[in-house]
Amino acid sequence: MKTWIRVLFFCVGCTAFIGCDRVTKQLAKEHLMYQEPRSYLHDTFRFEYAENTGAALGLGDSLPKVLSFWLLSMVPLAILIVLFVYVVRQLNKLGFLKLFSFCLILAGGLGNIIDRIVYDRHVTDFMNMGVSNIRTGIFNVADICVTAGVIGLFIAYNKKDSGLLKPDLAGEELT
Repeated sequence: MKTWIRVLFFCVGCTAFIGCDRVTKQLAKEHLMYQEPRSYLHDTFRFEYAENTGAALGLGDSLPKVLSFWLLSMVPLAILIVLFVYVVRQLNKLGFLKLFSFCLILAGGLGNIIDRIVYDRHVTDFMNMGVSNIRTGIFNVADICVTAGVIGLFIAYNKKDSGLLKPDLAGEELT
């Protein structure tokens, strides 16, 4: 894959995932805020509105506002900037799965950081899964992106013999 195609793929992918996250969060605010949770598939999947000022599962929710801003917004933003620089420098060495996984992680991370900065630390969450009393925390599309990206990287870095996961010597993807 040529460099400009990789850059275009990465930029369009990040923009699309951030856009999807923004749209779904806005829809959650419009249709779920001040409403009872909506349950589907015998309560396996729920839509319920929540605002989280902490990290995953509300960790750090009670931190002072200034500390919360730095630990949950600025430090992750700095990490995402470093990750972006890494991706740009390694662009022609990354296979499709790695590039796609980094795209998911950056888009998901930025999606939640946008909420934290624009909405005074409040990240909109609205999905919950589980069976009976065994349930996940409430999450959003950005969280799904980050999780899928991390799983993708785990697979990519542990299956180095697959042609789908690494470029050939000429910089083109193997199939």
